[in-house]
Amino acid sequence: MESKAKVTCPLVTTVVVAVIGSLQYGYNIGVINAPEEIIKGFFNDTWIERTGTPMSLTLLTSLWSLSVSIFSVGGMVGSFSVGLFVNRFGRRNSMLLVNVLSILAGALMGFCKLAKAMEMLIVGRFVIGIFSGLCTGFVPMYISEVSPTALRGAFGTLNQLGVVIGILAAQVFGLNVIMGTETLWPLLLGFTIVPAIVQCAALPFCPESPRFLLINKMEEEKAHAVLQKLRGVEDVSSDIQEMKEESAKMSQEKKVTIAELFRSPSYRQAIIIAIALQLSQQLSGINAVFYYSTGIFKDAGVKEPVYATIGAGVVNTVFTAVSVFLVERAGRRTLHLIGLGGMAICAAVMTIALALKDTVSWMSYISIIAILAFVAMFEIGPGPIPWFIVSELFSQGPRPAAVAVAGCSNWTSNFLVGMLFPYTVLLIGPYVFLIFAAFLVFFFVFTFFKVPETRGRTFEEISSVFERRTDDGVLPATLEKNHMVEMTSIQPTVPAVDKI
Repeated sequence: MESKAKVTCPLVTTVVVAVIGSLQYGYNIGVINAPEEIIKGFFNDTWIERTGTPMSLTLLTSLWSLSVSIFSVGGMVGSFSVGLFVNRFGRRNSMLLVNVLSILAGALMGFCKLAKAMEMLIVGRFVIGIFSGLCTGFVPMYISEVSPTALRGAFGTLNQLGVVIGILAAQVFGLNVIMGTETLWPLLLGFTIVPAIVQCAALPFCPESPRFLLINKMEEEKAHAVLQKLRGVEDVSSDIQEMKEESAKMSQEKKVTIAELFRSPSYRQAIIIAIALQLSQQLSGINAVFYYSTGIFKDAGVKEPVYATIGAGVVNTVFTAVSVFLVERAGRRTLHLIGLGGMAICAAVMTIALALKDTVSWMSYISIIAILAFVAMFEIGPGPIPWFIVSELFSQGPRPAAVAVAGCSNWTSNFLVGMLFPYTVLLIGPYVFLIFAAFLVFFFVFTFFKVPETRGRTFEEISSVFERRTDDGVLPATLEKNHMVEMTSIQPTVPAVDKI
């Protein structure tokens, strides 16, 4: 007997090539931080050349804030446009097409100094934001649709691993001994072109999503051939049958729009869970730590905070890799609860340590440990799980619209945290992390009572929990509760096996 859930070379190659998009997203999150002072100097020099007078501090600060935050604005636009691409061009071809945006953005940022145009840098950040927003929808969706049920969580976690490796690469390349210099910083920002070209060269050799081929394009023979290649077995009849059942169900439904997700009782609970999971990721405070970690380490008494920030990036990457191996054993819901609970405790410890560091000398070490533990707990659950579980909660019809809504929620909350965190720190100092602790406790309770376990279940089994209706289209509360208990308590089905 041979398990259908085996790891094959074509499957790994396909997932790794897709994850290059996530790596670019992570790289562009982290790349802007290290050369901050140099880029501000470029803005000021450009302004002097144009006007003959130095730029005011207010205008300089505003332009810098715009350069950082417009990335998130682009992300909102991109994430909301996911459905327009994936339904028209397919999952793989969409990833291929939007690399044009990455190459355009890299060129704008890479040549802005040569052209003496700070506007090119800002527009480039907006364009790479659109690209990143689209990738946060494309990559998890594609990975979830090419992966076998028993490996979907582990491969889904690789999306987040790509993000954190990208962040770490940006932090390392941004050191002043590499590309974070007066001369090379445009190359640092434009470097995103390199992974874009690599992905463009590799994607044509990767298959289209078999679910898209069979369900959306009605091309069963192509889907059959792709599944045989990805699974490494001849008999893929169970996968085909599952897709056919989903396709038959879709044919009885009208097209699912974003508005329909909220109007229909079949989808409403699932989309609320999807949004809440995305908010739990961003309102945990993780990006406040990433965006301002150098300052936090400096306040904690670290003499070379940039290296401590890179250390946090290493912890980030290691624990994301750990979650790849845990997610199919412990389950999505369990890991998310562990991550949220651990982060809440770390946030409370961080607050106490930062508040007392001036009076108790060893508290600075406690704050550093708390920050690193905070990052580790994030990558155990809230980091990787919200991205791919959204694709698991919905069947093929509503999935693109749901991914768009969830992604837009993530980017919007990301933008708000990035904009409001510095002002909140000015108002309440180290006690700012108590706000994040309160959010973490709220999302822990929400996850415990509302989020189902999806490990080892087919897309159809998961979506049917939310979509089982009575004749009038409303799921009774008692029935809904029973099915949620069923999914959070019983063990998943054993992966199907082939008979030889």
